Amino acid sequence: MNSPTTPTFRSGFACFVGRPNVGKSTLMNALVGTKVAITSSRPQTTRRAIRGIVHRSDAQLIIVDTPGLHRPRTLLGERLDSLVRATLTEVDVIGFCIPADQAVGPGDRFIARALENAGKTPIVAIVTKTDLVSRQQVAEQLLTVGGLGPWADIVPTSALGDPGAAKGEGFQLDVVADVLVSHLPLGMPLYPEGDLTDEPEQVLAAEFIREAALEGVRDELPHSIAVVVDEMMLREGRDDLIDVYAHLFVERPSQKAIIIGHKGARLKEVGTRARKQIEALLGTKVFLDLRISVAKDWQRDPKQLRRLGFYD
Repeated sequence: MNSPTTPTFRSGFACFVGRPNVGKSTLMNALVGTKVAITSSRPQTTRRAIRGIVHRSDAQLIIVDTPGLHRPRTLLGERLDSLVRATLTEVDVIGFCIPADQAVGPGDRFIARALENAGKTPIVAIVTKTDLVSRQQVAEQLLTVGGLGPWADIVPTSALGDPGAAKGEGFQLDVVADVLVSHLPLGMPLYPEGDLTDEPEQVLAAEFIREAALEGVRDELPHSIAVVVDEMMLREGRDDLIDVYAHLFVERPSQKAIIIGHKGARLKEVGTRARKQIEALLGTKVFLDLRISVAKDWQRDPKQLRRLGFYD
């Protein structure tokens, strides 16, 4: 068995790229074995390059989950697009994710053309969400995806189960990991054993709050939600309670009313759902103080974007 001290140990970075809402974050969480990136049925849920770390006896695989690559329509979209393209130049292997349950379309072809500029970086086409279709449909999608580009490998997978069968513990996750690892360079581990992400806890807490706020909102609202954790600290005189003070921003007063809900009921639900996730992250009880404010048209305002952590 290999170990970090053997000459055959591999370590490096893999980037997941694809259209919004193709299962990149769900796949990364499944490979890492715990939740390090938020997930939602809403497109463009991911807004940062989140790193998840897979520890193996023969390798350390650092997966970078990126925002969905698309033609941007706002300044925020432009910055997310730039983030993805910059990440592609910094990794050892690229995983191009295409869902099995949707026909290959213009968005996939747009990304395939963009990946032509990846140089010598190997690209693995990953057909995701195979649990949602039959084996025959998976086979047909593999043939279609194979015609999109000169991929180093093509792998079908699901974070949830075998195609055409009951949902289980995932389908071919080990194969995805093996294929990605095969393209990594030889090298020592880059992170300590046990680390599953290098994201600061405050950033993860803010993401969990945003994930909770995304549940059940109207179509136009998800893109307008941003969250910043202002402060996170142990309660004075306590070692079993962490106070988290966070701000949730929207772009218009009408959106604020939607988040708050009738007599504050919806905001309370958001807080309860987010608090449970943050407690699981921190391993202790949490008091969550959640405020909501309007930051008008923040997606198009450079100053507001910087304030919310989206830099040039």
